[in-house]
Amino acid sequence: MTTLTSSLSRFWLVLGALCLGVALAQAEDLTAVKARIAARLPAIDAHKASGAIGENNRGFVEVRQGGGDAASVVAAENADRTAVYAAIAAQSGTSAAAVGSARAKQIAAHSAPGVWLQGDDGVWHQK
Repeated sequence: MTTLTSSLSRFWLVLGALCLGVALAQAEDLTAVKARIAARLPAIDAHKASGAIGENNRGFVEVRQGGGDAASVVAAENADRTAVYAAIAAQSGTSAAAVGSARAKQIAAHSAPGVWLQGDDGVWHQK
């Protein structure tokens, strides 16, 4: 019995350490994600001001008019937003889609005049 108890104790200790390692890695990853989002903000703002991209009703940016690096900026931004929404959803016990939808409303409320936004009905309009 002592061998079984010892093996189980080691198992739980290793499992706990792995979970802690995953949590720390995720925290580090989110720190990197947030830094990339902050660094990308001037490009996002410039593309919004030109009308090349807009904010959709799911909390993501979309290319509205092609040109320049808009598509690559949008892809990188949306990948990082996906990671952030998933992390918030996991912490709050909701879905990433619900987090994105709520974030879309916040973004729309704080967007500058002239930014393209997608309403809940799917119709695009300028603020």
